[in-house]
Amino acid sequence: MSQCRRDISISRGMLPKALIALVYFFISFAPSVAQAQNREQAWDAQQILDDKSFVHPPNDISDAVLAPRYLNVTLSDVSANKLWFLHEISDGPVTMDRFSRDFDELGGQFFDYSANRHRNLTIRSNVGIDIISASDGSKISVHIPNGSRISNATFSPDGNKFAFFVHDSNETHIYIGNPETGDTRKLTNLPVLANFVTSFEWTGDGEEIATVVIPDDRSGKPLPSMVPTGPQVKQTQDGENMLRTYASLMATPHDEELLGWHATGQLVTINVENGDTEKVGNPAMIYSFDFAPNGQHSRVELLQKPFSYIVPVNNFGRVEQLWSRSGNMLADLEATEMNTGLGDRRPSAPGVAGSGGALQKRQIRWTEDTSGLTYLQREEQDDNDENSNDRVLLWAPPFEDSDLSVLYQSASDISSHSFSHDYEMLFVTESAEGEDGQNQITQYAIDLSDAGKKYILAQYESDDFYSNPGSLLMAGGKVPVVNRRGSSDAGNGVVQTSVDGQSVFFYGHDYNADPMQEGPKNFLDKVEILTGEKERVYESSSQDQYERIVSVLNVDNEQFVVSREAPTEIPQSHLLANGRRTQLTENIDYTPDLTNAPRHRFVVERPDGFNFMVNVLLPSDYNPGTRLPAMFWFYPREYEDQESYDEAGRTYNKNAFPNFGTRSIQYMTRMGYAVVEPDTPIVGKPGQMNNNYEHDLRNNLAAVIDELDDREIIDRKRLGLGGHSYGAFGTVNAMVHTPFFKAGIAGDGNYNRTFTPLSFQSERRIFWDAKEVYLGMSPFVYANNLTGALLMYHGLHDQNVGTAPDHSPRLFHALNGLGKKAAMYLYPFEDHGPATKETLLDLWGRWTAWLDVHLKGPENEQRRITSEDF
Repeated sequence: MSQCRRDISISRGMLPKALIALVYFFISFAPSVAQAQNREQAWDAQQILDDKSFVHPPNDISDAVLAPRYLNVTLSDVSANKLWFLHEISDGPVTMDRFSRDFDELGGQFFDYSANRHRNLTIRSNVGIDIISASDGSKISVHIPNGSRISNATFSPDGNKFAFFVHDSNETHIYIGNPETGDTRKLTNLPVLANFVTSFEWTGDGEEIATVVIPDDRSGKPLPSMVPTGPQVKQTQDGENMLRTYASLMATPHDEELLGWHATGQLVTINVENGDTEKVGNPAMIYSFDFAPNGQHSRVELLQKPFSYIVPVNNFGRVEQLWSRSGNMLADLEATEMNTGLGDRRPSAPGVAGSGGALQKRQIRWTEDTSGLTYLQREEQDDNDENSNDRVLLWAPPFEDSDLSVLYQSASDISSHSFSHDYEMLFVTESAEGEDGQNQITQYAIDLSDAGKKYILAQYESDDFYSNPGSLLMAGGKVPVVNRRGSSDAGNGVVQTSVDGQSVFFYGHDYNADPMQEGPKNFLDKVEILTGEKERVYESSSQDQYERIVSVLNVDNEQFVVSREAPTEIPQSHLLANGRRTQLTENIDYTPDLTNAPRHRFVVERPDGFNFMVNVLLPSDYNPGTRLPAMFWFYPREYEDQESYDEAGRTYNKNAFPNFGTRSIQYMTRMGYAVVEPDTPIVGKPGQMNNNYEHDLRNNLAAVIDELDDREIIDRKRLGLGGHSYGAFGTVNAMVHTPFFKAGIAGDGNYNRTFTPLSFQSERRIFWDAKEVYLGMSPFVYANNLTGALLMYHGLHDQNVGTAPDHSPRLFHALNGLGKKAAMYLYPFEDHGPATKETLLDLWGRWTAWLDVHLKGPENEQRRITSEDF
């Protein structure tokens, strides 16, 4: 059946999308006659809860969970020639047969050893590729080897070719494709070693691809001794080692040997036309690499020994080196020492930047014109000099000491740098304390032929949210992606300028002070470099819909691909040219009943006057005034005051289309529940918010219940509560500290804070400095007060810090001894959140049955599950 689904996905270009979706539904969801008869004969909610094999939820739920939303696409990955988009085609949630494939676990790294690749490439790969025309949205299906999976589809620098990984059960190879025809051919003769370096890289001219392959004469996989050679050993270090509770750590000398074997690969370049392969240097433990555009040099990051048994591999020491084409090491660029959690990190080697060191090289990148390196670095301070300049430096080939020059320096902190296409203009973003004490951000240009003059492009205070001018648009057609720190991805460091080179462009959003009244507006501003004069070349409407630029095709002619959506209209990509919009995609809303169901968003006030938001979704056939059983789903968060809470909601988009996934609790409306998603603010002084955890948790939930009761939406005697991770932690806390809920669902949670004694979430005090807080927030301590019936689920391979799988069995053991009603489901191979099709369907089956038994009750006839639901 999975092969049939794969063939359908790949042939999408030959069939109407709606028909493909219909056929997919038939293949995925239509049970055999025997299966249907067995379910009809066997259906019983308690039996579902008791069943020791994977179960299924009612069809109304499974249809929503497995709906092929992955066939929908946003056209954002544009080729350099602006002709094509790439869309990798999924086949839905991974199945357990592939997910359970054996792997090596080493310090947080997981390797599919039989295929010499990282496990993620095995379990998160796709089954097809579509090439989509930027002019009319037509599709070309790429030819994929039968029985294989793919990943990492990437256009060449000129856009005339593309490459991708092909994964079979034993090897990974690189294939080259023609976007005009979809024809492909195998490029690599040697299998790729994709354990740490899980991608490949085009050289700037597109004539070569660099990757890591399995070394010649590689030894066999190291095997452990069948006879123990000694104990597992750990020792403390001098100093206060504030480590987190990592789930996966190395433990033995064999683990060390095995990690070295998995990490050691051969860097090579491959001629795209004839497949000729050239080795670069000798085999090494390559952690990452980055080739110069001309292919003559590379930055190579190497994993360093010694290894550690107390931190994961990502914390191990690394050194970044500059290599010649032949693999000769020319210089050490940066050294990252092993992070063992100690506050007093050891200093870096002289002249080498280390993690957190004052001389650390920052934002290292290649130049497109000379294939030199530019980076940010503070100048070294004299003993008597408290101030030092931040600098933009250029290191040109052949990378001798004399080839290093200072392009620009500033007394303020420089956070980013980039260049015009000809590298004659430098663009700088810097921050400095203003006269009013506020942090001021300044973005300006420097003509490198006269570096003494600044051309201010934008200036604003960092905390002035509504004055943010946006981010510089970079060359290549992709719009800026803002990271969690608020800065944008600078890509290759080349700024998009107007065709005459006189202007740059800023991409961003304008937000209304009341986001409930007006949605955000996307904009693109043209700013003249020498004068700072601004012209708005694009602005979306904020009324009833949300539109944003997702790709830039020709900025001077104002040709863009925009994505347009509304609360009841799924996002579609359009070509915007000459003021006209041409729809390019045919995305499908697979759950229109949920999209159009009654939904409410309103403010609730706590008794202490604190205001917060609640979202409610009701069944599509809801009759006003009907009191429903309700399922709450939440995730508590910490704030210092009302202002900081309100700030978090400034980017709310009232015009966004509702997104659903495989675990969206909103599907419970199909079972007749009101689904309530309340914000749950925990408020207090900085560093002490959790002093009020229990108090605020109870008052938040009580205020929401009272409000929904006043609105005649819920039956307050039939309430359930659930959450995942910290939401699971909050769920069990609510059930031991309040009497509100008859049923609870808690997934992958922590229930005893003494197991994370050195901080958790935003709590930075350690257990011994805040014992009352840690114990008061540990629902395990109050398990005897549990009200209602609690269902717990946990992935047996949970890698999240602080939520080890033993939390659930320990709490279950206590609840069982206390005579409380509880159930626990532990899922093989699952991480911090279910991934496989089997687990997802099983979870929904258990959830639905749990609420049917413990929340609706036998006296309630509204939307009780029967055999006809299967």
